[in-house]
Amino acid sequence: MSIESLKERLPDYAKDLKLNLSSLANDITLTPQQLAGTFVASALAARNEDVTRAIVAEYKSVLSPEALEAAKAAAAIMGMNNIYYRFVHMVEGDYAKMPARLRMNVIGRPGIEKLDFELWSLAVSAINGCGMCVESHERVVREGGLSAEQVQTAVRVAATVHGIAVTLDAAKALGEAGAN
Repeated sequence: MSIESLKERLPDYAKDLKLNLSSLANDITLTPQQLAGTFVASALAARNEDVTRAIVAEYKSVLSPEALEAAKAAAAIMGMNNIYYRFVHMVEGDYAKMPARLRMNVIGRPGIEKLDFELWSLAVSAINGCGMCVESHERVVREGGLSAEQVQTAVRVAATVHGIAVTLDAAKALGEAGAN
């Protein structure tokens, strides 16, 4: 499976997603590793098996084994952190002053360039809807030298990948052609 096969499976009403996927797959604002890792981490966060398989198949040759593991780690750790910190942000109170007491070692030692890991964490946090994490990771990548355009590209990837996952899940539930 590949990005092309994903595009073929999208129903006609999702033509904009097809177009966005094509343009983002060829985007040059991010390094090849940044783009590939953003796609992989976003696919994992979008929680659709077909999307994940297609995107990993498409980008695993671009990523070193360490970078592929880091993209998976970004999705995993943000899957936990986004829930915890979204709670902290929503209820306010004393929780923000309390230590999280959750292991997050991979954030400090992701095995690849920290900036790339932070970018992937930002994309996953956008999908998971954690404002506190989005703000934190966006600040880190901007301070690390990424431009607003590069940040926007990563979030556009996350938005498009998530939209494709939602569309394929809906098409499958509705029994639409190409969804299986």
